Amino acid sequence: MKYITLEKTVGETPLSCAEAYRNEHTELDGVPMAYAGRLDPMASGKLLILLGEECKNQENYHALDKEYEFSVLFCIESDSLDVMGRLDTAKNSTVNCTILEGLLGGVAAGFVGEIELPYPRFSAKTVLGKPLHTWTMEGRLDEITIPTKESEVYKLEFTKLETLDKKKVVEQALEKVNSVPPVTELRKALGNDFRRVDVRQDWDNILNDSSLPDTYQIAHFTCMASSGTYMRTLASEIAKKLETVGLAWSIHRTKIGIFSKKNTRWEKEF
Repeated sequence: MKYITLEKTVGETPLSCAEAYRNEHTELDGVPMAYAGRLDPMASGKLLILLGEECKNQENYHALDKEYEFSVLFCIESDSLDVMGRLDTAKNSTVNCTILEGLLGGVAAGFVGEIELPYPRFSAKTVLGKPLHTWTMEGRLDEITIPTKESEVYKLEFTKLETLDKKKVVEQALEKVNSVPPVTELRKALGNDFRRVDVRQDWDNILNDSSLPDTYQIAHFTCMASSGTYMRTLASEIAKKLETVGLAWSIHRTKIGIFSKKNTRWEKEF
C-alpha cells in the first residue's frame, strides 16, 4: 500500500489526522507517513497520506488537482481569510452587507480560467527563507512583496445563498475556533495558541456591537482547480468583486486527482 486517503475534520491538523489513523492501525507503527497537499485546521475533507518508501516520491503528488465545496461569509473579514483570524470590525461597519443573489453566478464565472492570486499572509509560502506566516507575526510584511500563485480554475459554481442571524454566526464561528486542541509550542501556534484569546474577543465584539448588521449572508460554491489554489484567497476575492469583504466560512475538499480539461472528467482519483 503506497498511500491512504483520510477524511480530515475541522479542528484537526494534517499531522494529528494522520497520527490518529496510525493509532488505530498498529500495522503502521514505525511506518513513515507524509501528507501530499495540506489542509488548514479550519478545512475538512480528503487528505492524501503517503506511506513508507512512497514518502520519498512526495514531489510526484504536488501537482494534483482538487475539488472543493466552500462558502463565503460576507461583511466580515479576517487577516487569515478564515474564522481563525483577527477581525477588522471598524471596516465592517462601512461596507456593503447586502448581496444580491443574482450577481453570484456571474461573479463565480469570472474566476474560471487561468488566474493569479496572492498567497494568504498566513501560509507556509517561503519568502527570503522564511514562511509568510512568520513575516506576518513579526509585523514585517512591509519589508517584502507578498508573492502570487498562478492557478487554473476549471469550474467555479454558485450553489446557494443563506442568511444567518448574528448570534448564530458568532456561535458557529467560535465552535470552529474552539475545535482546534490547545497548542503550546509557539513555533506551531502562529502566535500563542493561534491568538485565540484575541480571536474569541473579536467575535464577541461583533455579537455585542449594535452598529453591525443583525444578519449575515453566506454564499456556497463548488470549485475544481489546479494544485495550490487557496480557497481562502478565492473567498476573499469573490467578496471584493461584490464590493464588500468576506472570509472563508467553510472549506471541504471532496476530490484529489488528475482532471482532464479535454474530456472534462477526472482521469484519476486518490
